[in-house]
Amino acid sequence: MTRTLDPLDRLLGVADRALRTLAGAPAAARPYPPQVAGALADDLGAEERADAAALMRVNHVGEVCAQALYEAQALGTPDPRLRETFAEAAREEADHLAWTKRRIAELGGRTSLLNPLWYGGAFAIGLLAAKMGDRISLGFMAETENQVEQHLQGHLDRLPAADFASRAIVEQMSADEVRHGQKAMALGGAELPLPARLAMRLAAKVMTTTAHYI
Repeated sequence: MTRTLDPLDRLLGVADRALRTLAGAPAAARPYPPQVAGALADDLGAEERADAAALMRVNHVGEVCAQALYEAQALGTPDPRLRETFAEAAREEADHLAWTKRRIAELGGRTSLLNPLWYGGAFAIGLLAAKMGDRISLGFMAETENQVEQHLQGHLDRLPAADFASRAIVEQMSADEVRHGQKAMALGGAELPLPARLAMRLAAKVMTTTAHYI
């Protein structure tokens, strides 16, 4: 017999997963894309490695935020079906978290020093979206994934041409984001008004610019 989790159990689970995201060593359920693509080796100069590491740090921050957003949205919905949708997306995004962290280490870089701040802010935004109703929450998910996918396409233009490993990761991430966004709309997500979409873009710009350096 399956036991229904009470609110305290769910909160403890959220706290545990937050600690794992911020302080743990995430493990991917899917194979490492560079390994699948046969692109583990690279021939990058010091400057190229630093540039690629900074871009992948930004992507890692995005995955920290994704974990927080989906945890909050799952916590805030009364619909068990949507709760599982958010949880499933979080599990796939956890692969991205592990892949980007591994690639940053391979490039000799580091993750953002502000990850706890990013996580806390994203969690608050996700909870707010959830409290506005499931259609808005799903619409927020779809718009988030749309903006992230555009951001990743921009990174493919900026990554060093010879960095095939990072490219393999970003390409798989991009494909996943498109699928998550499409699923959110198929489940009844509402298109967000233009001011909301612009505000999301502005917040993302602040985050990505800061995370590039810190």
